Amino acid sequence: MPTRPRLLAFAGSTRRDSFNKKLVAIAAAGARAAGADVTVADLREFPMPIYDGDLERENVGGLPPEAKRWKALLIEHQGLLISSPEYNSSISGVLKNAIDWATRPEPNEPPLVAFKGKVAALMAASPGNLGGLRGLVTVRSILGNIGVIVLPDQVTVPSASEAFDADGGLKDASLSAKVERLGKTLASVVARLSVPE
Repeated sequence: MPTRPRLLAFAGSTRRDSFNKKLVAIAAAGARAAGADVTVADLREFPMPIYDGDLERENVGGLPPEAKRWKALLIEHQGLLISSPEYNSSISGVLKNAIDWATRPEPNEPPLVAFKGKVAALMAASPGNLGGLRGLVTVRSILGNIGVIVLPDQVTVPSASEAFDADGGLKDASLSAKVERLGKTLASVVARLSVPE
């Protein structure tokens, strides 16, 4: 019998009223409805310095405390729900930095332990007409190169400044259902791939 999927949901933004935080919350609700245990994390609560090899080398224990805490959270989960804003046609700096720190090996640890073999579903919301689509190309490439299985399905929300209601939900019911379905799909795939512990 498959184990109950453990998913980590987060946005690549630290902005309090982030469109992508609202979007990933909808997908997380869909995943919970499919039977997954979902932890919603906010990168604002993990204030990591910009990755610096000298800082890593000089820091006692290698990784800064917040980077260690972030990496441990990733390790605890089997799947990732990621909503990525698009900054100048690419990935946000805070998301790239969070990934970079979590890829750094610690003593007696297998390579890429926070990512290898995990499954991810991607989404994006942007004020632009493409809804963050260009940034997701980069996110998909990075995750694939560090051993993450990225689902082919993804959802983008264009004109995000008009897309959400006052409660953080999507005004378009069909689009909201699509986002929820993405969360459900991730939960289903992770459940099928999981081996009972």
